[in-house]
Amino acid sequence: LAASVGALTAMFIAWAKYGKPDVGITINGALAGLIGITAGCDAVNPMGAFFIGLISAFIYVFAAEIVEKKFKIDDPVGAFAAHGCCGAGGTLMVGLFATDGGLFYGGGLKFFGIELLGVVCVALWVTVTMTALFWAIKHTIGLRVSAKEEIEGLDMPEHALPSAYADFAPSKTELEEDAYEKKVAGLSE
Repeated sequence: LAASVGALTAMFIAWAKYGKPDVGITINGALAGLIGITAGCDAVNPMGAFFIGLISAFIYVFAAEIVEKKFKIDDPVGAFAAHGCCGAGGTLMVGLFATDGGLFYGGGLKFFGIELLGVVCVALWVTVTMTALFWAIKHTIGLRVSAKEEIEGLDMPEHALPSAYADFAPSKTELEEDAYEKKVAGLSE
């Protein structure tokens, strides 16, 4: 339920912002709903799942935009917005929507506070661990690619693909071959 609501909500947000629906944003909206509901899937009712999916879609769309435009971080698949922000948001929403102890079900702020403490502890752990790990990588094998590779993109040098979505769209050659085959088929009939 949360995934469906997340997908539809993200699609409508994209439609409102850009004048047309966006497939990538819609799919990531479904992912945002799934990530958002994970922490509380056993603790919320269908109405809670609906709102967690809805809110997670908003979190994803606006967090992805903030990461890219405000912080100028290249996150082409929206991984931080989806997994980091929706994961934290979904964990906090358990403290709101849990039928047994959630704020909206008369449980007060205690459960929400526990969820908030958990999110803060995980964020601190990840920050310390990743800082140490990236420091070690930077001072051993290095973090950066050449300026030329950075400008061209890493799909070809790192993965030998013309783009990250190489198999999702026909190449110009395939389209030309299809047109030629149709033309030849039309002549032979």
